[in-house]
Amino acid sequence: MLSLTDHTALVTGAGQGVGRQIALQLAQHGAAVVVNDFYADRAETVAKEIADAGGSAKAVTFDVADYAAVAAGMEAAERFGTVDILVNNAGNAGPRVDPLAPAPPFWETGPADWSPWLATNLHGVLNTTRAAVPGMIERGWGRVINLMSDAGRVGEPNLVVYGAAKAGVGGFTRGLAKALGRHGVTANCVALASVRTEATAALLDDPAAAKKVLSNYVIRRLGEPEDVANLVLFLASGASSWITGQTYPVNGGYSFAV
Repeated sequence: MLSLTDHTALVTGAGQGVGRQIALQLAQHGAAVVVNDFYADRAETVAKEIADAGGSAKAVTFDVADYAAVAAGMEAAERFGTVDILVNNAGNAGPRVDPLAPAPPFWETGPADWSPWLATNLHGVLNTTRAAVPGMIERGWGRVINLMSDAGRVGEPNLVVYGAAKAGVGGFTRGLAKALGRHGVTANCVALASVRTEATAALLDDPAAAKKVLSNYVIRRLGEPEDVANLVLFLASGASSWITGQTYPVNGGYSFAV
């Protein structure tokens, strides 16, 4: 039931970290994978990694925050295969240079500070979904899987606007699920806490900071990209055919879903 043979998946932000692992996992289960990233070399490296392992992949570079670029990228993706699995993984953790430095409070920021958070994390999801969903409706089958963050479920004082963008993704997904269900298309969210990736390396290399982070988790380890990819695989497959509009935390017990 986890076979994705004869399906084509588009994974945004798949050039590294969680997105890369999702792309690899879907390819291992038979999907043809369109590997998207903002950086062409990253996308091409992952696509080659899939091909070298015997899978089928194509690198497509575009910025999810640019709708015109997304539309052009979708055209390129559809020439490779009919996209019926969309994984909105691309995200922006914000413009902070030093991940160990405290973020300024929300009331000391302004629209120019908020824009990077909103453009990729919320508008990017709207853009790619708008581009992909008409084809899914036409074919009568599809999966939209949106990665969000526990910052959007429970709130984080240093990630106020980021959390707002991610919460918006959750609300968007629930509405989308109700709109698409009659067309055979499901939409679900996967909410993450701290996962060990290149983006978190600076934080996790600091022993004191890592210890503080781990104290928040019932399961005393950080997430691995594989933990996320396993759930995405399930939601992309036929095994999840009667599940839609849900948000599933993958967070080691950082917070609990009700």
